[in-house]
Amino acid sequence: MTLHLSPSNLAGEIAAMPSKADLHRLMIASHLAGLDIAAMPVISEDIAATRDCLLAKETANCRESGATLRFLLPVMAALGKEMAFTGKQRLAERPIEPLVFLLRANGCEVSATRIPLVICGKLRPGAYALPGNISSQFITGLLFALPLLEGESEIILTSPLESAGYVEMTIRTLKKFGISVVITKNGYTIAPQLYLPPKSGSLNSEGDWSNAAFWLAAGVSVTGLDEHSAQPDKIIRNLLTRMGLPRRGIVMDAAQCPDLAPVMAAVMASADGESRIINAARLRAKECDRLHAMAANLVALGGDVTELSDGLIIRGRQLRGGEANSFNDHRIAMAMAIAALQCNNGITLHGAEAVCKSYPDFWDDYKRLGGLF
Repeated sequence: MTLHLSPSNLAGEIAAMPSKADLHRLMIASHLAGLDIAAMPVISEDIAATRDCLLAKETANCRESGATLRFLLPVMAALGKEMAFTGKQRLAERPIEPLVFLLRANGCEVSATRIPLVICGKLRPGAYALPGNISSQFITGLLFALPLLEGESEIILTSPLESAGYVEMTIRTLKKFGISVVITKNGYTIAPQLYLPPKSGSLNSEGDWSNAAFWLAAGVSVTGLDEHSAQPDKIIRNLLTRMGLPRRGIVMDAAQCPDLAPVMAAVMASADGESRIINAARLRAKECDRLHAMAANLVALGGDVTELSDGLIIRGRQLRGGEANSFNDHRIAMAMAIAALQCNNGITLHGAEAVCKSYPDFWDDYKRLGGLF
């Protein structure tokens, strides 16, 4: 789908949609506690993938959801279920080798290090060592799986943990379902435990800071956000405050909040002075290579961007507009919608349907808030 986005000003107020990250976790824990997940809210393609994979008998189609794949591989291994995992688009390229090697070393057979693959055998309790700077999703998957084993297990982090807030979200979800995780100097210890149905009201999802970031960057008021959330992307308020009004350049460290890099790059492109996004190498292994996608799009729109191996240097200027591509990535599509607000001649955006991965109603909300296309 191609949209022609004209320059405009967004205004008004919008309620935050349910957090995709929170719903993934609530759905998995609910299933492990024996609850019926069929009636839980399915807000996006990624959440539908997690629900369908949990209910699958033989084949788990993760669609394009990296979280679904990385969370459920260890869970199915802990349950001793033979399961084929498939997906589509770029998911086959997204790295899971460190997780596969751990599962193989601890009692499971895994047919390949990329999807499509088949997993069988039952996971053993023990020590699970892995770097903390590859994907917090590996750690979340293990945290869900290890309480299901018959002995105590330990997760050992061999390097500092990045996206730590997402692991904290997992630990908070586990606590709701009666699972205790002991935090150690270099990781976590998990004893055998049963998942228990939570108290009434504990299945309500938080508002989504990641998707709210696009509206906040455009000056829209977003309700229903928890200021005490563990979601790393709540730092968007701090980043925008640092940029001030009118916007000026800043340095953004993306190590703990990589999903904010696209929208921040879009804002930085028109800010006064130079901005930098650093510690962002993991963005190259997302739904697309997000560093390259943002650099290529912003340059095509008249921006001044230098692409580095692990970040971007952005020298702000007035964007003229032109052609942009979503690269089949929801966050790139939404970032281009924010960039279009600042372009003299607007943007022709190809692949705008990519937003359905996390926010199917994005374009309806964009128009309602004043966006023109």
